[in-house]
Amino acid sequence: LLMTSNMFAQKERIENLPNLDKAKFHYGFYLGINRNDFKLDYRPNSTVADPKVYVEPSYGFNVGLIADYRLHKNISLRFEPGLMTNIKKITFGHVAGTDAQREREEVGSTFLHIPVLLKFSTDRLDNVRPYVMGGLSFDHNFSSNEKNSDDNSSGEFRMKSSNFMYELGVGIDIYLQYFKFSPSIRGVFAITDELKYDDASPSQWTDPINYMGTRGVFLHFAFE
Repeated sequence: LLMTSNMFAQKERIENLPNLDKAKFHYGFYLGINRNDFKLDYRPNSTVADPKVYVEPSYGFNVGLIADYRLHKNISLRFEPGLMTNIKKITFGHVAGTDAQREREEVGSTFLHIPVLLKFSTDRLDNVRPYVMGGLSFDHNFSSNEKNSDDNSSGEFRMKSSNFMYELGVGIDIYLQYFKFSPSIRGVFAITDELKYDDASPSQWTDPINYMGTRGVFLHFAFE
């Protein structure tokens, strides 16, 4: 019985991939689900007296690559370029009359998402290792319509192509036999205003808006 107990204890203490985090560089990929919304601020002196702009968020998909550079045994610098897709519905509740057909917009976005992140990990406990992370990202919106000469008056809702965001997250590394699996939850918040304002002013659609920026939550699954 004593021998069986000792064998079981030794088996429980076996560490998977003991040298993975000791390497200066390692690589991987990730998949994820996002739920993106817009944060809206209204212009205080708008020509629209009582603006009503509503955003209906939806779920999208993320996929990308991971390059991890170890700075310290508990700190690493990560580069995670990828693609992020999402569709949001915007309702302009104050638009009426002849423009009623423009009341509701469906805004589809496909982003090239390029974050640079710092990851702060605890010491490893057997085959798990919690962490927090944060950093900045550059996002290029392939579906922005920024260069389209038509605006909302012609049926085109436009966003800016290039934007900056910051990202915060918490997760846990789980060391399996052949790879490290890292689920995390992350928040993404736009720094710059993403709205491309209508050329004609006053505009019922864009004049009331002082700022429109993405805010979202990611459920992120990394494989390294």
